[in-house]
Amino acid sequence: MVFEGLRSAVLNFFKREKYEDAVNEFIREMQKELLKSDVNVKLVAEITSRIKQRALEEKPPPGVPRRHWFITIVYEELVKLLGGDKKPSVKPAKRPWVILLVGLQGSGKTTTAAKIANFYKYEGFKVGLVAADTYRPAAYEQLKQLGDKIGVPVYGDPQTRDAVKLANDGVKYFAERGFDIVIIDTAGRHHREDALLDEMKQIYESVRPDEIMLVLDASTGQQAFTIAKKFHEATPIGSIVVTKLDGTARGGGALSAVAATGATIKFIGTGEKIDELELFNPSRYVSRVLGLGDIESLVESVKRAQIEFTEKDLEDILAGKINMRLIYKQLVNLRKLGPLRRILQMIPGLGVKLPLEINGKELEAKLEKWIAVINSMTYEELDNPDIIDRSRMKRIARGAGVDVEDVRDLLKQYEVLKKLTRRLKKSDLKKLEKLGIDFSKLEDLAKLK
Repeated sequence: MVFEGLRSAVLNFFKREKYEDAVNEFIREMQKELLKSDVNVKLVAEITSRIKQRALEEKPPPGVPRRHWFITIVYEELVKLLGGDKKPSVKPAKRPWVILLVGLQGSGKTTTAAKIANFYKYEGFKVGLVAADTYRPAAYEQLKQLGDKIGVPVYGDPQTRDAVKLANDGVKYFAERGFDIVIIDTAGRHHREDALLDEMKQIYESVRPDEIMLVLDASTGQQAFTIAKKFHEATPIGSIVVTKLDGTARGGGALSAVAATGATIKFIGTGEKIDELELFNPSRYVSRVLGLGDIESLVESVKRAQIEFTEKDLEDILAGKINMRLIYKQLVNLRKLGPLRRILQMIPGLGVKLPLEINGKELEAKLEKWIAVINSMTYEELDNPDIIDRSRMKRIARGAGVDVEDVRDLLKQYEVLKKLTRRLKKSDLKKLEKLGIDFSKLEDLAKLK
């Protein structure tokens, strides 16, 4: 984790007797940790100077110990550095919402394009991918394979060398077919390759995307500041995706990129799997770094796995409209929680009457198969699994690389959940509470008749 050494610096801060000495020692440790994590030198000087000035000059609110106030200052400044308290918005302001992905060669941009498409697909949006990388051999084939794997269509032409035309034609193709989100995958650039940067600028000026997203490898290091600045000068960066945070990379360079562009980190890639992409939450991340919120984060993650439904999802459940998007959300959350022995029983619907008396590893394997099965379904099948007949089962099984029996197993669980919700009346809130659904924040639903 980036800044992992700050936790011990916090502990040492509380051990020192004199407040001013404790502040100075913490600032020195923080500077070393930020530099070790590849944060730009100038940025380190700015943030630590600001923290020190606030710590020694500002007075804490009445009743708040000075040392607690200092940690609050550190927390606030780190959150501000990472983009502020506001969570990044994923809801498109218009349709189609066009996202242009840019980044260096080897940053994992094409895989990230598929991950983002998969993320939006399971948020209920119709997503299309455009292969506009005309430099890298087999770039179209790679994106097409990923698109097929997650059930997202890909527009491209491996014979065409005109990236600007491909991007324009791709956006037009998906717009005419009523798609909600279009993601354009461009060629990986080197920040010193002016010709490639010019092409990127031409695509931007021609397509006029709604969002430009910079894909940044977590191991980029101190160069991130220069790279982000160069990209931002060519096309205004609106958001950042940090990839490969699952390895040993410390990722502090991404923070320099945020400072260089004024953009916010929107997503972080936490693994190689297609669903290992998550929205970045600065305040929760800083809490974990400083050792202030591990337990709270764990509790929140369990709660999210127990019920990951929006008001629209709940209304669909009350009306007996169960689909594979809802089931997919639960399966992915389950896998993120780790060992799955008995955990399925915690989940509303999926834990009911589940005929699985197997060990944790077998359960993990079954979840992997079920997730692959859902990824192999079309949009129509996701929203209406009842149309899946034997012919469709065979096609889905081939696409997912599993047996037809695995598809049938998942559909059985879908039927169990569907029957359960049909037995529930809209006014029967007690039964829903037994399923773990908390209506405390959704009072309006209680008024449904």
